[in-house]
Amino acid sequence: MIVAESVRRKGDWDGAADTITLDEQARHRRRMAMVSDGGIAFLLDLPEALLLREGDGILLDDGRIVEVRAKPEPLYAVSGRDAGHLLSLAWHLGNRHQAAQVSADGLLIRQDPVIRDMLLGLGARVEEVEAAFDPEGGAYAHSHDQDAAQAHGVAHEH
Repeated sequence: MIVAESVRRKGDWDGAADTITLDEQARHRRRMAMVSDGGIAFLLDLPEALLLREGDGILLDDGRIVEVRAKPEPLYAVSGRDAGHLLSLAWHLGNRHQAAQVSADGLLIRQDPVIRDMLLGLGARVEEVEAAFDPEGGAYAHSHDQDAAQAHGVAHEH
């Protein structure tokens, strides 16, 4: 069986042998049997769970790379009246532990009717969309870029 024990960040590799298209939940993995879009079967066996991002490359033990593609999924596009209102909406979502993809124009979140009603009650515009979901990692998320993790004090010595 082909094994993949490392991931290369977007832009840190060239020439994918194939792609694998996964929704956000399927992209957050440590160990799992996977099959690429073109039929390459492999075992993802990473040292720790991480969120595979659009454009990352999964390095197979035979030297090939499988490019990660984010599968579009049903989401809400959330926008506010202005930047301050959008910031307030983001705070309310974070207070409810909702994963969110943040941009200057708005937020993308998973569809949830209760959360939609809350946002509408707060004056947000909420639109149903199909899009790739790449939420923020959170304050305690582990980076798969060790240099960045060490620069932010995440590395631990025992």
